[in-house]
Amino acid sequence: MERGYANRTLYINLTDATIRSKPVTEEMKRIFTGGRGFALWLLWNAVSGDTRWDDPENELIITNGPLCGTLSYPGTGKSTVVTLSPLTHSVLDSNVGGMFGPLLKGAGWDALEIQGKADRDVIIVIDGDAGRVTIEEAPLEEVNAHILTRQLTEMYARGEADKRNLSVVAAGHGAEHTFMGCLNFSWYDVRRKEVRCKQAGRGGTGRVFRDKGLKAIVVRTTGWRATSNHPANPELIRRASARINKEIVELDDQQNQMRRVGTPYLVEIMNDYDLLPVHNFRYGSHPEAHRIAS
Repeated sequence: MERGYANRTLYINLTDATIRSKPVTEEMKRIFTGGRGFALWLLWNAVSGDTRWDDPENELIITNGPLCGTLSYPGTGKSTVVTLSPLTHSVLDSNVGGMFGPLLKGAGWDALEIQGKADRDVIIVIDGDAGRVTIEEAPLEEVNAHILTRQLTEMYARGEADKRNLSVVAAGHGAEHTFMGCLNFSWYDVRRKEVRCKQAGRGGTGRVFRDKGLKAIVVRTTGWRATSNHPANPELIRRASARINKEIVELDDQQNQMRRVGTPYLVEIMNDYDLLPVHNFRYGSHPEAHRIAS
């Protein structure tokens, strides 16, 4: 890991079971930085103007940024999912919390790029410790994410203490039948001793996931630390993190209420500041926004 980059991305084609590493160039880092930028660049190079969301050449891409896994800094556990949307037929991006991003980074990958379609349900397994990536058939496991994530955590973790080193991505039966199906990203709650999930909820990522024949993605990496991605200026990050965390503690209850209410409160904020997408972004607010707000 060098200045937040593993300097490679993982490409998998489910049609012919191709698995290969692709380099992250200095130009990619300079222009696109990482995360969403990397994902959009990879998708741009993979599809054409005629590609539909359910074409094999459409890609489902999960990325992390150069600060991913810097645990003291807010938001650095996030992953970004990018693909062509079954809802809008355009590019979508959706971000999600949990530990998949840091564990993927710890396994040595700045992005996961999935193309093609499997002819049966499969699971992608990324073992960072062994340096191994496999595509495994999955005929017996549960499909629904709240059960499957627990099953696979038990299956691939090497004991109770190892469960925190593992994350599962899954979409359930619902995603097979609706264009708005989401993706579930698991993380292990050590205090509650329970597998929990966060969602990449926008655009229909789960529908694309199941259409490709994916039942789950499993990543396992041990030994990740807050400084494992070797940022260029740890002291600058530490100072910025302290300032931002202080602002969150002092201001969130008055401004965002993210801790108490969560993201539904954003509807009110965006409507007040004329930022709420209305009528396909023609307008920024709506007089009845309160009906879908928190």
